[in-house]
Amino acid sequence: MSLLKVGNLGKSFGGVRAVDGISFTLAKGELLALIGPNGAGKSTTFNMVNGQLKADTGSIQLDGHELIGRAPRDIWRLGVGRTFQIAETFASLTVVENVQMALLSHDHKLFSFWKPAAAHRRQDALALLAQVGMHEQADRPCSELAYGDVKRVELAIAMANEPKLLLMDEPTAGMGPTERNALMALTKQLVIDRGLGVLFTEHSMDVVFAYADRIIVLARGRLIAQGKPAEIRDHPKVQEVYFGSGKTFEKEVAA
Repeated sequence: MSLLKVGNLGKSFGGVRAVDGISFTLAKGELLALIGPNGAGKSTTFNMVNGQLKADTGSIQLDGHELIGRAPRDIWRLGVGRTFQIAETFASLTVVENVQMALLSHDHKLFSFWKPAAAHRRQDALALLAQVGMHEQADRPCSELAYGDVKRVELAIAMANEPKLLLMDEPTAGMGPTERNALMALTKQLVIDRGLGVLFTEHSMDVVFAYADRIIVLARGRLIAQGKPAEIRDHPKVQEVYFGSGKTFEKEVAA
């Protein structure tokens, strides 16, 4: 049974059709990569699923709940977590306090300087940090962390609302090969342990082909291919449109 169902999704900006009637599904326990050349419509699609942009046409359903027309906060509370291309944390707060702030939001509670976040569900926050390997750094300010560790904290924050669906926008941007693989291996384990569905955009083809269960490919707003990594790697239309110059996925992955 599909966790996420996207049907005939469309979005225009002026006279430009950024997303043109695309449809796809995502199952529980699946990592689905959304790729394509610049201007393909990836970010627009991603932001419509998250509620940051409203679709002109089509449907986005999460476990039978229509997401179009809902605010990002309401979508978050339905069970959609998100990480960003540039990690978003409160640098002046400690690692554990960042997660506690997310738990405050999940619990519909307001932050108050008279009742600091440190008083709210600290053990639950520590448990989330343990899952991403950041438990021992819980009391360090985020400003002191290496970038790869900040991305782990962001992942713990995204897990604070016990999501069914995790949206990851360029999760390994700015990271070296070792950090990239460590973060994606961790994400894969969370998918296995929690039965999450993950939709992610990514420019690093080594990450896409190593960790995605399926891949969907956009070009000029249209879905041109979808399937398992081996099918996409050898797909002639993908080779033609995605690379243009004749460069193959094998060369890109090896780069």
